[in-house]
Amino acid sequence: MRLCWRARDGEAITAGQVVFDISGPARPVLTGERTALNFLQLLSATATAARAFADALAGTRCTVLDTRKTLPGLRTAQKYAVRCGGGDNHRMGLYDRVLIKENHIAAAGSITQAIAAARRTAPGIAVEVEVETLADFAEALDAQPDIVMLDEFSHADMRTAVARNHARGRPLLLEASGSVSLQNVRAIAETGVDYVSVGSLTKHVRAVDLSMRLEFS
Repeated sequence: MRLCWRARDGEAITAGQVVFDISGPARPVLTGERTALNFLQLLSATATAARAFADALAGTRCTVLDTRKTLPGLRTAQKYAVRCGGGDNHRMGLYDRVLIKENHIAAAGSITQAIAAARRTAPGIAVEVEVETLADFAEALDAQPDIVMLDEFSHADMRTAVARNHARGRPLLLEASGSVSLQNVRAIAETGVDYVSVGSLTKHVRAVDLSMRLEFS
């Protein structure tokens, strides 16, 4: 069989456009049809969702990130699709970034203790901590992780956190998360945060409609 792509990864596709040609015996072509289209439809949907958010952020200094909320077995493929759509990747797994969330903070005793434990156990790995209030953010700012995730912050509180970070010489990267949509992502970016993470890029996607048509010669 021979496969000839008519579009590049990340290229915008219009309705009715031919994405690829495949030639060969009918039996193997039809055997692999549905599996191939399932992958292509899902990953195209992920890329399309990422492109919508990337376009909404155009002109700001903010980048849209995916999360680990990916479909089982498809994390690498979906994260690649996010990049094709103009987004960027959060951590791939538990090994390439420490993300301290509320349960870790509760287990460690405080934000400060959780960050210190992460630094001891995973030297050289970026440490991110999720905070839910400005009081939590103040503690995180003193404890000096690499990234702070502002979870479900109001826009006013995001601006306050950005201002406090700048007052310290902007030592930390700030990521906004929670209740993010295409309708509000631009306003979130304009608070001055560096990143906005969107779980729906990979877990709420609706497959793009693609089909294959046979032609005999």
